Amino acid sequence: MEEGIVARESRLPFRGLPAAALRGRGPLQMLRGIATMATGSLAARRLIGEVRPAAILGTGGYVCVPLFIAARLLGIPTMIYLPDVVPGLAVRFLSRIATLTAVNVEDALPYLYGAKPRKRQVVVTGYPVRAELFAQDRAACRRAFGLDDRLPVVLVYGGSRGARSLNQAIKALLPDLLERCQIIHVCGREGDAVWLEQAAAGLRPEQRGRYRLYPYLEAGAAEAGGYTPAMTSALGAADLAICRSGASTLAELPAAGVPAVLVPYPYVHQDENADYLVRHGAAVKVADGTMLGAGQPQAGPLAQAILRLLADTPARQQMAAQSRALARPHAANDLAAVFRSLATRSAGR
Repeated sequence: MEEGIVARESRLPFRGLPAAALRGRGPLQMLRGIATMATGSLAARRLIGEVRPAAILGTGGYVCVPLFIAARLLGIPTMIYLPDVVPGLAVRFLSRIATLTAVNVEDALPYLYGAKPRKRQVVVTGYPVRAELFAQDRAACRRAFGLDDRLPVVLVYGGSRGARSLNQAIKALLPDLLERCQIIHVCGREGDAVWLEQAAAGLRPEQRGRYRLYPYLEAGAAEAGGYTPAMTSALGAADLAICRSGASTLAELPAAGVPAVLVPYPYVHQDENADYLVRHGAAVKVADGTMLGAGQPQAGPLAQAILRLLADTPARQQMAAQSRALARPHAANDLAAVFRSLATRSAGR
């Protein structure tokens, strides 16, 4: 997957390294994982010798472990970047051997170091996002999707692969929600669009005209001829977002100034990401397992949270302002400057 993303989004060369997870595995798998990591460290040493980097940047995951170990042994400075509030096991380990740790938000620091004094340098940089998110023409973004400027717009999304439970919940709520708003629904490329299209076909014509369904939207940007349907323009069009709470939501929602109803994915550290935005008044949180409630879906927590915010424009506007206050427009430059400084110091030794 990573190789495909690199090829699609940049012209950077891609090199893979052997790596394996070590946690939560049986003894035999653990031994195989250790052997794979050892092989990866040797491959990393060869790669470092070939590329001769001034510094190395990692964003977490066990694939970074052999590379950072090799870099430590060879005296190459490293920087680990934590985009989430809560670090995984690999990032916690890497932050202790890295030269420098960068984090998206201040709330991550206690999870990295607890109450102990920090012996290594840590910087808070924010999360790099596309610059156009910070200043978009809302009316133009809505025109890109053929939406009516007189009705609020709700954006529903769950990442490139979608969010099955969230899609199912929205399907159950479509008739009620579309009486009050328009919906841009990015459902993912796992086949959910088929049954969502079938559900939309059963709506009244007026409701169908308010529903925009996409398996996926490219990141996109404003073009010379105006805005096109893309993820950036979807955020620019939205009055309210219904989404998971992965690391990117900590930056994209504030950048676009969009209040949100967050439904954290229950098997990773998304709850703490959601709590960060909730604590700052930029979002409300609904649990994945209980979002439709035990009775009628229209009376469940998700529907009630959405309908309450659709009916309360001042509350949405206040949440949008609170969200914008968290934005870090210079995150990309700040992160690049910190890393460049690390590399420059290394090159000057």
